[in-house]
Amino acid sequence: MTATMTDTPPPAAPKADTDARSGRSVGQILMIVAGALLLVAAVRVITGSNQLTSEGQVSAALGLAVPIGLAGLAGLWSERSGVVNIGLEGMMILGTFGAGWIGWQSNPWLGLLCGIGFGVLGGLVHAVATITFGVDHIVSGVAVNLLALGITQYLAKIFFSEGKPADAGGNPKQSPPVDSLPDISVPGLSDALQSLENHHWFLISDVAGILGGLVTNLSVVTLFAILLFVGSWWLLWRTSFGLRLRSCGENPVAAESLGVNVYKYKYAAVAVSGGLAGLGGAFLALVTSHTYLEGQTGGRGYIGLAAMIFGNWRPGGLAMGAGLFGYSDALQLRNGGETVHALLLLLVVLLAGLAGWKLYRKAHWQGGTCLIVAALVLAWYLFTDEVPSDFVGATPYVVTLLVLSLSAQRLRMPKADGMRYRKGQGK
Repeated sequence: MTATMTDTPPPAAPKADTDARSGRSVGQILMIVAGALLLVAAVRVITGSNQLTSEGQVSAALGLAVPIGLAGLAGLWSERSGVVNIGLEGMMILGTFGAGWIGWQSNPWLGLLCGIGFGVLGGLVHAVATITFGVDHIVSGVAVNLLALGITQYLAKIFFSEGKPADAGGNPKQSPPVDSLPDISVPGLSDALQSLENHHWFLISDVAGILGGLVTNLSVVTLFAILLFVGSWWLLWRTSFGLRLRSCGENPVAAESLGVNVYKYKYAAVAVSGGLAGLGGAFLALVTSHTYLEGQTGGRGYIGLAAMIFGNWRPGGLAMGAGLFGYSDALQLRNGGETVHALLLLLVVLLAGLAGWKLYRKAHWQGGTCLIVAALVLAWYLFTDEVPSDFVGATPYVVTLLVLSLSAQRLRMPKADGMRYRKGQGK
């Protein structure tokens, strides 16, 4: 007997990651982390640059990685739903202004909420343009960046340049100082780890310095950001809501055929994206500098996008990318040319290892290029004592370019990312 339509089971929901799993196992990740730690510890001992794994270095790196990570997480939410969000920089700018403005007038907690709210508004502007009106995602994102910059500059001149704000330290380019949010340290453990670090033992002191940076003077916003990463992973990869949202970024026509309201999920994702970017901006205003400053985002929205791409549109890889960029940024801010010079030796080892892998895979041209670059970097390290200050300032951006170029071959973006979608277009 021929089955009727009602007897036929509905097709399975589209999986957002239909290709072979690109994520690594926990064991592989632990091996990579252990190998990296051993390599950095060896470089520290050889070069004598104890700042490489010091508590202060790790703490500074974490503080610099949080806004980059939040921007990257914002991009992940948006792009997993199929909306490219180049406007992260503008949404972060809105977050810095909202946090500085309300935080100065009331308290930093309300400033934090206002920063998130301003970011959500920026995200909704991008959502209306791209989802409802079908504007090109890149054009809309650039417009959001320009609009956010212009609006905040205009409002800063109105609210911070005359009267009480000016008397309290405000001017057209910055808000008056905002009260600090609380920090958290683990009593006893912080001192014990610092004591171990001061012995400068191989690996043991390195581990102590890294752990000490993670448990000393930790901002509550940093803890909140860590919870957001874990929560985003669980929500997007372990719930039906996340499956539907990711299906909108993979095949919105198939998702609509299964009853998913694609518009609703895209709007929700881009609004969350704006809120996360706004939180990253609020972190800069309330934790990093305790005031709103014009231009204080410094391109972190774009670096967050780079971290997201490095992480292959996954929270775990994104967190590692943000940590890498934050670490390189902290090096050039805290220690200058001498410590960055020590990293040249680490770069030589990595390039040599990459060259060996490429040659093993019969990619002779790429392997030879890596060997030549490794030899040039080694000569630079051997014949100099310090990296020029101009190059030191560019360290985070050089790391960004290197990481993206080396990871480009294994990346897979959502299939419908950046594509225009209209309800019913599959009929």
